[in-house]
Amino acid sequence: MRRKMQPKEVPVVPAELLEQAKRTLSTDKLKKTEKCNVCGAEIVAGQAESLCWVCRRLKISAWRDIEQQMPAQE
Repeated sequence: MRRKMQPKEVPVVPAELLEQAKRTLSTDKLKKTEKCNVCGAEIVAGQAESLCWVCRRLKISAWRDIEQQMPAQE
């Protein structure tokens, strides 16, 4: 009894496309990140305040609370 020959596997994705995808992933990892000044979470570089989205939302909420209290004191 003889074993059947297995057909050669044809790659589903072309080699050039696979290499391009690998290069794209490697550049995504190299994005410059900074740390949040308040909590130390990673943020995208280039933001003026150096705050993560959570700390930025807390800051905005605090400003709103202060603005609402001002008329009550006058």
